Amino acid sequence: MIVKSVDQLKRLAWELGKTLHGGECVELRGDVGAGKTTFAQGLAWGLGITAAVNSPSFTLEKSYIGSRDLTMHHYDFYRLEDPGIMRRTIAEGLTGEKNITVVEWADTVKDVLPPERIIVEIKYVADQPEWREINYDTGY
Repeated sequence: MIVKSVDQLKRLAWELGKTLHGGECVELRGDVGAGKTTFAQGLAWGLGITAAVNSPSFTLEKSYIGSRDLTMHHYDFYRLEDPGIMRRTIAEGLTGEKNITVVEWADTVKDVLPPERIIVEIKYVADQPEWREINYDTGY
């Protein structure tokens, strides 16, 4: 699927966010600047989160509570070489039935993520700087 603007990308994520009920894990894949955090913002909107969602690349994790009593745990492991205690943190979060786990740059913790996760790939479209190709697999 091709989206032609940031608004369309957020809208697509919003629609996915509205369908989540808790216990899901969403892995966001894409190059730097492709729109992973923008997608996370749309997911949050779909979960009824009104707080500003931004990249947790320096803090590694940020959590947000939505209007449907769901908590989105947003991780960004771009700078993480050794996951250490983060493996346990993610594993614990995945067990909460009211948690939605969203992970950017998941390579270092892939062994902890469930096989039944939603994988969203965001790719640049050649010669169209605002456009993105979105592929996702619900894994369920």
